[in-house]
Amino acid sequence: MKSTEGTPREVLCTVESVSRAEFFEGGRNGLNPEYVFKVFFADYEDERIVEYNGKRYGIYRTYYGKNDTVELYAERKGGTNGSS
Repeated sequence: MKSTEGTPREVLCTVESVSRAEFFEGGRNGLNPEYVFKVFFADYEDERIVEYNGKRYGIYRTYYGKNDTVELYAERKGGTNGSS
């Protein structure tokens, strides 16, 4: 995952698809959920846009979980995708 706000930087994380429940609930609220990025909380600087595999994603929700991690729920949407 790469932060795209300010000075771009790479951050180590684990990547998962959103759950089925998250996908459908997000869809009901006009979102397009795709991924959950799990990042060490000290590496997260409140970015709202990230890049993963050459595509840009908006962070629509965060959750501070166990083991000093923060889960970043991401969606693809207009305005964050640039020309990709």
